[in-house]
Amino acid sequence: MKNLTRIALIAAVYVVLTVVFLPYSFGPVQVRLAECLTVIPYLFPETMWGLFLGCFLANFLGGMGFLDIFIGSLLTLLAGFLTSQVTQTWMAPLPPILINALGVSGYLAYLLQVNYWYSVTWIAVGETIACFGLGYPLLLFLQKRLKERG
Repeated sequence: MKNLTRIALIAAVYVVLTVVFLPYSFGPVQVRLAECLTVIPYLFPETMWGLFLGCFLANFLGGMGFLDIFIGSLLTLLAGFLTSQVTQTWMAPLPPILINALGVSGYLAYLLQVNYWYSVTWIAVGETIACFGLGYPLLLFLQKRLKERG
């Protein structure tokens, strides 16, 4: 039951953060603050499914279409899985940064008619802000809380 609750909570928070910050969550230059949650599978691997569901719903609401809804959500699932496999805390933000910068940029460049490397650069910058700037401190906080609880 704890796992299902974590999955639902991550999905809900992901959708809310993406929708509340909608102007910054989509496009070739974006800082999707919800991506800070992509580090959590390092501690709780099952939350990759919450990220997938949250991304699917957020991308559906975002209105960029089929590629964003399905491919974007699958890339988030892959990033969550890879995050759950890293062995060092500092590495947890790397899979979402790399997967999104290289993968999401592929279809965004096509959909928005922008240069692929332009998109890679700006998605990487946005992901780094979300994952290292917000997600990494969140991960350290959660690790500390888990140690305190025993």
